[in-house]
Amino acid sequence: MLHLFKYRFIQVTRDYANIFWTLLFPIILGTLFYFSFGSSGLAGSGETPWDMVRVAVIEEDGTSVQAQAFRTFLNEMDGDAIEITDITSEGKALRALKEEQILGIYYVKDTPSLTVSKNGIQETILTSLLETYLQNASIIEKIAINHPENLEAALSSMEDYQEMTQDTSLGGKTLDPNVHYFFALIAYACLSGAFLGLQSSNDSQANLSPLGARRSVTPTNKLVLILIDFITLFIVHLICILILNLYIAKVLGISLGDRPGVLLLVNLMGCMIGVSLGIVLGCIARFSINIKTGFVVALTLFPSFLAGLMFGNMKHIIELYCPVINRINPAAVLSDAFYCISVYNDSQLLIRSLLTLAAMSLLFIIAAFYRIRRERYDSI
Repeated sequence: MLHLFKYRFIQVTRDYANIFWTLLFPIILGTLFYFSFGSSGLAGSGETPWDMVRVAVIEEDGTSVQAQAFRTFLNEMDGDAIEITDITSEGKALRALKEEQILGIYYVKDTPSLTVSKNGIQETILTSLLETYLQNASIIEKIAINHPENLEAALSSMEDYQEMTQDTSLGGKTLDPNVHYFFALIAYACLSGAFLGLQSSNDSQANLSPLGARRSVTPTNKLVLILIDFITLFIVHLICILILNLYIAKVLGISLGDRPGVLLLVNLMGCMIGVSLGIVLGCIARFSINIKTGFVVALTLFPSFLAGLMFGNMKHIIELYCPVINRINPAAVLSDAFYCISVYNDSQLLIRSLLTLAAMSLLFIIAAFYRIRRERYDSI
């Protein structure tokens, strides 16, 4: 068996076309993803530091009570949500705003105002701060006029700010919305093991290749040959997937979670489903190797498309309208497993995903074995 394993391993690793599709192509695609989406937020622990919004404060009228109150409010927010610069001249502030050195200008006067140069998340934060202040000031003013006896209680309730939410961790290492593309990419790479399995199946059938003819007349039991092929292909493909994982995690800096044991288990199941899919596709139909290769291309790309490799929201759309597809799509199942490792802890979903992959692999292997062992040839 060691002899068979050794030469089968050499033969598989020298099949450069299949090695390209199972290793180099996913690495190239992952690199393109990385530069397309940018490195922002893809790396790290998911705890992205909050950048304070730089603003300038121009005092047009600092004598009124309302202006002084607004200035006090801004000073309290300085270092929390905003960063007040030392720019005090309106002309310099407008030039800094145009050059995007600051993102807003607050005017301190009887009726405070804000100037921004564009619409964006940070500009919306500045607008929300001003609106919140004006609303609270209006409420306090009305209470002071209509019910002055309740003014102290109202001020006390505003100061007694209570958080109604509780911080909790999802257990993962990243919350970047683009990371699902890389999960789908690894799933696609796992399914690309079907190219290796297809070639192995072709090499085992006497009517398809000279190597298959020689192997068919050997006294070695067919089950042993199938197991040797499967183990060899599985190890080669696992090495390729682990290299891809290391490249994504260490070179691109994209977190794949902090549970290497579970990650290895998911990769094992992904390699198993990919190789077994190729073997069974090579056995069940009497087509040429080119036609079967076309089937393999379709059955690796289409499930990956449904899992979000080309269109990120596709898996969510399917989950909304036809969730059963995500339950039987191996790429989607693999993507869910990676989500459980890297984004949130859901042991129930992880176990379900692993069991689904194991059941599919076992079904494919059994089908391939019964198909090959029934092969009989009139002459070789």
